[in-house]
Amino acid sequence: MSIFVGNLSYSVEEEDLKEVFLEYGTVKRVQVAIDRETGQKRGFAFVEMGTEAEEAAAIDALDGAEWMGRNLKVNKAKPKTEGGSSGGRRGNNNRGGYSRRY
Repeated sequence: MSIFVGNLSYSVEEEDLKEVFLEYGTVKRVQVAIDRETGQKRGFAFVEMGTEAEEAAAIDALDGAEWMGRNLKVNKAKPKTEGGSSGGRRGNNNRGGYSRRY
């Protein structure tokens, strides 16, 4: 399992996060989310720790903590759901709720 870290500064680097999380145990991986289209950071990341106990310690210590001028949101990452959301309207094929009359 991994940890979700939200409300990050857009200037944060993976090494910055790794340094912070190393205080709570072994850091296996850090992944800062990047927008596919713009290449800009999205303000959140995922951190994978060595053990569940290390993850719990990091979450307890860092959730709500101020870092780089922002209050972090740190919790267990939720598993990615299959399919995801396609966005937009669901099940509405009549273009914006209006029906055409011919």
